[in-house]
Amino acid sequence: MIDVATPALKVSRLHYAYPDGRAALRGVDLTIAPGERVALLGPNGAGKTTLVLHLNGILHGGGGTVEVSGLPVTPADRAAIAEIRRRVGIVFQDPDDQLFMPTVAEDVAFGPANAGVRGQELDDRVDEALAAVGMSEHRDHVPHHLSFGQRRRVAVATVLAMRPEILVLDEPSSNLDPASRRELAEILESLPVTVLMVTHDLPYALELCPRSVILDTGRIVADGDTAALLSDRELMRGHRLELPFGFDPVAAAASRRP
Repeated sequence: MIDVATPALKVSRLHYAYPDGRAALRGVDLTIAPGERVALLGPNGAGKTTLVLHLNGILHGGGGTVEVSGLPVTPADRAAIAEIRRRVGIVFQDPDDQLFMPTVAEDVAFGPANAGVRGQELDDRVDEALAAVGMSEHRDHVPHHLSFGQRRRVAVATVLAMRPEILVLDEPSSNLDPASRRELAEILESLPVTVLMVTHDLPYALELCPRSVILDTGRIVADGDTAALLSDRELMRGHRLELPFGFDPVAAAASRRP
């Protein structure tokens, strides 16, 4: 059972500078509740990727703390960081960065098998993850023979097989045709996990994430209802975020209400 009193993610006063001295994060505070779907927006160079790589300990060493469901991200503790990386699943922008096995099923099985899952439980996880992304019939196919949209769905399945609590998606709609974009949105809406989606696709953020956070120059500069943020022309212009010509976020949000 999910403890709704404990945040799925709590980032407190997070700072980070790269070895050349360039500050990438300047005191980031972010709390996400279990089951929330949040878009992380911002211009190139804002620090979005740097923040994401702190969530499972890939980057560390600056000031501040990160907790996932109450468990601190402590890279020096190998057992703790293994559990963090199970809890936080990152789907990278290029699915080919995550697909390297001879078949789809082997790719999906790789993560849990590497974590010690065996036998029927491993089979069940593969079946469950492939069903969740609508790729069960492709389980024996060679991943790189699939379409780009199908490969992205398999990349999502490789993370879902770990049964994460938080799914982090880096530009999930990039390079997708309209049908693949819609299919992926339907899949993501159906998943019973907390979602943090990094995207420049502002209509996709509005479609999938009721809440958005804008990060710029390593600081969170806005946090609120997605439609409200996207409708603030001065805010958007000030942080180099642009909607497609003619797109009305208020009307789009209203059209999605039941």
